[in-house]
Amino acid sequence: MAEKTFATAINCMDGRVQLPVIHWMQERYGTEYIDMITEAGPTKFLLEGPEDQLAAVKTKIDISVDKHGSGVVAIVGHYNCAGNPVERDEKAGQIKESVDLVKSWGFNVDVIGLYVNDQWEVEVITG
Repeated sequence: MAEKTFATAINCMDGRVQLPVIHWMQERYGTEYIDMITEAGPTKFLLEGPEDQLAAVKTKIDISVDKHGSGVVAIVGHYNCAGNPVERDEKAGQIKESVDLVKSWGFNVDVIGLYVNDQWEVEVITG
């Protein structure tokens, strides 16, 4: 039996963006499972969140990478986000900053930025 493969997404808790991100990552990376770390407005959370809560996110990434063998972490922002209601251009900037932040944490994985648009389609911001 083949080993199951994983990727990781730091995504919004908004249920509208879960499946588009899961399907996109499965297709793009050939992974079966996506470990989902969710927050309301994840890019704002990563950039402004309390250090203890960011430490919890780091722990979850570590579990995904170390125990599940995830090779990629996606940072996701989306259209019409209640937790971070800013325009697309500002959100894209936050996604890029969040990607740089997560890269600085030293995990040996690719870190990419994604944006889910008003058609619930995934767009690559970085990576």
